Amino acid sequence: MSGVVTGDAVVLGLQPARLPSRALAVLIDLVVVWAAYLLVMLGLAVATASLDEAAVAAVSVAAFLLILVGAPIAVETLSHGRSLGKMACGLRVVRDDGGPIRFRHALVRGAMGVVEILMTFGVVACVASLVSERGRRLGDVFAGTLVVRERMPAARVLPVPPPPPWLVGRFAGLDLSAVPEALWLEVRQYLTRARELDPAVGRRLAERLADELVARTGTPPPAGVPAYAYLAGVVAERQARDTRRAFTETGVGGGASIGDRTGAGVAARTGDGARTGFEAGRGFGVPAVAVPPVVPPSGASPVAPPPSGTPASGSATGFVPPA
Repeated sequence: MSGVVTGDAVVLGLQPARLPSRALAVLIDLVVVWAAYLLVMLGLAVATASLDEAAVAAVSVAAFLLILVGAPIAVETLSHGRSLGKMACGLRVVRDDGGPIRFRHALVRGAMGVVEILMTFGVVACVASLVSERGRRLGDVFAGTLVVRERMPAARVLPVPPPPPWLVGRFAGLDLSAVPEALWLEVRQYLTRARELDPAVGRRLAERLADELVARTGTPPPAGVPAYAYLAGVVAERQARDTRRAFTETGVGGGASIGDRTGAGVAARTGDGARTGFEAGRGFGVPAVAVPPVVPPSGASPVAPPPSGTPASGSATGFVPPA
């Protein structure tokens, strides 16, 4: 991503287009423009058959400038930086500050494109794009423009697995106000990717994240609870609190909250197909959402309830796998 600073000192995260996508867009544009140019020249050859050579040469030069140079400039100006090839590849030409281009930007780009692309068969444009940090050709440098990607692939969001059944509700009194968002993001990423990690690396990472959570909350975890199970339980508690707060702050008729009107509560159930959901009374309910059960990282022992009355021992971090 490229940090583009607007005139209001706002940083925009834009992804510059690289050489392969730009080359494909230029190729599509050239095919369309040259096809139109050849059709026009065939028509002019028939229409100017009775003219002398000087008149035919003047008409040919005018057609070249209007179609191969003027048409791309007009299209980029009217479409604010989106030619036919760029629309097909999901690209757009913008100013250095992220704003839409104007006629002068398209004019400079088109004039330099004659030298970079038409006269040198794209060699100069390819070399300049490879050398530039943001993939800009000489026309972009002189015009103060940048070609960026408009269509970005959507990120796949993985669900966070719920905690083991015996940890549900164990962290209801935990103070989570001092935990920063960056730490929540790290914990979520670990829980969703734990099975892909090396067992030893995943165990050390879980213990480090759990120690950071303990330092922020000021409350040690229950004795004998593994680090990954502790992280899953704390994240589930935070999600439950956020959902309860969202339902409480949403008014339903006359200013009454959903919690007051329905007596909605949070119900968590785990089993073969572990799931969590919200069940509301008196006819108002939200269907439960199926979530895959928590699976310990490969190489770790199965999660089981800690033995009552058995203190944790033998771990510098305070997290010991259950017997």
